[in-house]
Amino acid sequence: MYAIEGTGLAKRFKKKRSLNELIRHPFTRADEVEALRGVDIAVKRGEIFGLLGPNGAGKTTLLKILSCLVLPDRGSARIDGMDVERENLVKRRIGLVHTDERSFYWRLSGRENLRFFARLYDVPGRRIDLRIDELLARVEMLDAADRPFSGYSSGMKQRVAICRALLHDPPILLMDEPTRSLDPASSLALRGFIRDQLQERDGKTILLASHNLREVEALADRIAILVRGRVRRAGTVDEIRRWEIDQQRYMLEFDDDGRELPAGLDVLDDRSERGARRITLGLPAGEPLDTALRSLLHRGFRLRSCERLEPDLEEAFTRILDQKEDEGPA
Repeated sequence: MYAIEGTGLAKRFKKKRSLNELIRHPFTRADEVEALRGVDIAVKRGEIFGLLGPNGAGKTTLLKILSCLVLPDRGSARIDGMDVERENLVKRRIGLVHTDERSFYWRLSGRENLRFFARLYDVPGRRIDLRIDELLARVEMLDAADRPFSGYSSGMKQRVAICRALLHDPPILLMDEPTRSLDPASSLALRGFIRDQLQERDGKTILLASHNLREVEALADRIAILVRGRVRRAGTVDEIRRWEIDQQRYMLEFDDDGRELPAGLDVLDDRSERGARRITLGLPAGEPLDTALRSLLHRGFRLRSCERLEPDLEEAFTRILDQKEDEGPA
């Protein structure tokens, strides 16, 4: 049984109409937007699953359905085998981390905010303060716990949001853009906490929605790419990177003496810089580099270095976005 399952999930929303439109056309029906159009997703226990997609792809809507905030129009979703539409116990199994600072009380301190939410999550009263101190210590916020929330930096607010999601110690975390608005150092620290503490130490299952490719590549065991409400591709990071790549690529660096390249090489790039010539070669999958190297060395090229270039997730993401709509998911 998967920790998170979604089958054929679909959701439409009515577009918001301006006051001017409501006055001029009060009886006109609002247009609808298809946020999700038949999404299938399956997340294994204990893994970090990355949900990638451009803005408006449906990532947040999917997380809202899984966290019982929105009901799907069609399809079904299950958390630990429990239907999100029928099981009140689902909310005890999940923690939602999002970047909406308006969901906190700004005049209260971080500790006071957490006490309030602990009551809502039915954390036993005798354990609330102990649990809050434990979580604040883990995210290095204990010293700032009694300062007003309004005075926190973006990184501090995000750490309090993670504490809130962990108050009732749920086995499953849903994270929506957890490092948005954070500086590079704060983002790096938070990624380390997610991987080292939440996944490896605590064994949490994490569904991480983001449009930050580097973040998902660094954290996720598997990923799905969501485009216009549909899953275009899903698999391990390496499988996605290598999608539709039918050749190997190598970066060769030589002394730059202006020699002509031998005929028959698939040269993807050829540039000179500071006395060095860097040539990027493409070879069919499985073909050894030896033949191409011998040809270059025989022509008198003096090799400085050779590096195999691994497929790039950003390039794969672009290829998948450009995929025709009717090609469907993998």
